[in-house]
Amino acid sequence: MKKVPMRRCLATNESFPKKELLRIVRTPEGEVKVDETGKMNGKGAYISRSPEALALAKKKKVLNRALEVDIPEEIYDKLDRIING
Repeated sequence: MKKVPMRRCLATNESFPKKELLRIVRTPEGEVKVDETGKMNGKGAYISRSPEALALAKKKKVLNRALEVDIPEEIYDKLDRIING
């Protein structure tokens, strides 16, 4: 039986299988990107794929703290498009 990697959502503080979460990355160059493959180089942070988690993450600025950089509005817009289709 294969072990399923678990990660914690920064906004809700719940654990989920890694594949169910969205990964946001600060690259070594300092750029912030949404990592849809889950394999991008850099410091990563995870949030769950729910509108509530995204709103909470934006309100509490948990991504800013986790990645130690200001998150551009375009990243939140892209996450919103991914979550809400």
